[in-house]
Amino acid sequence: MKIGLIGLPSVGKTTLFNLLTGSDIEVSGFSKGKVEANLGIAKIPDERIDFLAEMYNPKKTTYATIEVIDVPGLVSGSSTGKGVGNQFLDNIRKVDALVHVLRAFENEGVIHDEGSIDPMRDIQTINLELLFADLGVIENRIGRIQTSKKITKENLEELEVLKKCKEGLENGLLIHNLNLTEEENELLKTFSFLSEKPMILVVNMDENQLLEKEYPAKDGLIKYAQSVNTPLIELCIKTELEINQLDPEDRKIFIEDLGITESGIDKLSKTAYDYLGLVSFLTAGQDEVRAWPIRKNTAAKKAAGKIHSDIEKGFIRAEVCKFRHLKELGSMNKVKEKGLATLEGKEYIVEDGDIINFRFNV
Repeated sequence: MKIGLIGLPSVGKTTLFNLLTGSDIEVSGFSKGKVEANLGIAKIPDERIDFLAEMYNPKKTTYATIEVIDVPGLVSGSSTGKGVGNQFLDNIRKVDALVHVLRAFENEGVIHDEGSIDPMRDIQTINLELLFADLGVIENRIGRIQTSKKITKENLEELEVLKKCKEGLENGLLIHNLNLTEEENELLKTFSFLSEKPMILVVNMDENQLLEKEYPAKDGLIKYAQSVNTPLIELCIKTELEINQLDPEDRKIFIEDLGITESGIDKLSKTAYDYLGLVSFLTAGQDEVRAWPIRKNTAAKKAAGKIHSDIEKGFIRAEVCKFRHLKELGSMNKVKEKGLATLEGKEYIVEDGDIINFRFNV
């Protein structure tokens, strides 16, 4: 899974990147003229992997990960080349989801690019840049199809979808919110439209706002997110990053004082997993304990291919144990004694938290 952090300058994107990836990138880098994207890997915390690692004491423990791209902030006109412009747009075309970081925090030492704190205005600014960038691509493609000497049936089908998207964009709607059919989405696959990508909103608060559970435009943001079916996460990114750098005892005290019940990476990864339709199955043994991300409703045989193509080709059976049963009973032997470990065929739909041992023959 790959996510792109987007937003206006000085909203906390790079601080979030550092929190997620454990990096130490200078947060003022972009404002000093840096235009290259920051790339990193975020390990997704998973209590199930922690439990299995303690049980099996493996040589290697592998958590699911998210690839994170932190790009320079957009400004009005990025879609026409202003600021870092098209370089920014190219950086995020291949991500699975966009995470729009919205500034709610107050800090006189960090001037907002628009001069004031207004998350709803910032959403519109960023959305417009995504819309204009996609609209330019669509208009060019429509023009090429219509002026082509030979127009195929596929071209006509593509043209209809592009016109539908153009109308939606001109009415201020992201392509992601047009409720296109699977067939229509398939026709758009090669374009990697920016506004087609799932969006997650992250409100970046300060400590006072976190404690008071209040920040500018909160009600409007919640209503907007609900109206476009977009997840909204509230984080105090700078404080979480500072807490992460403390020793475990001090960290626990600060987390309790601030009422933080779930870390930023936990919130973001769970939201992204659910929003993108992902689950994790687990493998466990003395060599390695590992989480394997797959799409929901993936059959056992195809899931086996996530580990290795040979396992998929030679698939015989999947030995499946539910994590909750193993945790409750304390050992795999007890799970088997209770008849809770099952042998499943290739059409079995893998569920989140399934511990699987694949039988195969090459």
